[in-house]
Amino acid sequence: MSQSLTDFAALLRSARTSAVHLEMRDGYGVDNEIDGFAAWKRGHRLDPEDRSSWWRPWLDLVRDVTANGVLIRRARVVSEPVSDYIAFEHSGTFTNVAAGEDIRWLPRRSASDLALPGNDCWIFDSRVVQFNIFDGDGRWVHTDQTEDRAVVEFCASAFEAVWERAIPHERYTV
Repeated sequence: MSQSLTDFAALLRSARTSAVHLEMRDGYGVDNEIDGFAAWKRGHRLDPEDRSSWWRPWLDLVRDVTANGVLIRRARVVSEPVSDYIAFEHSGTFTNVAAGEDIRWLPRRSASDLALPGNDCWIFDSRVVQFNIFDGDGRWVHTDQTEDRAVVEFCASAFEAVWERAIPHERYTV
């Protein structure tokens, strides 16, 4: 089971200035990616020129939110050499960029001295954090949200530290 896009969309649409996402896993078992990941492993790649084949509700949401002036940034902390899943994710990240996200990648070895939260998280307008809790196989379990100032400030500081060191998507190769 995963969080519904409708629920998350309402939260993302509530952002007024920023939404940032810190991802720190080397693999996710997200139900709606299983078929795409399997196809990618067989050699299928998305065609940047065939937008209709890859544009989907998430990208519409990102486009709508960024068109309203909200800056969406995503930082991914990854092991190197990257896992197959991260290579798959990297190959399709151009779709997120096309929708309006700014994405950077940080090799895990460059994050060793950073204090990072124990779970992936979204931070909305530096006021609320949503932690995404996954099981050991990368399947989403649930989300936890907090507006506790200390937690929000810690997570925002961690994100900015990663962002400062991370490599912009267009320059990061796998």
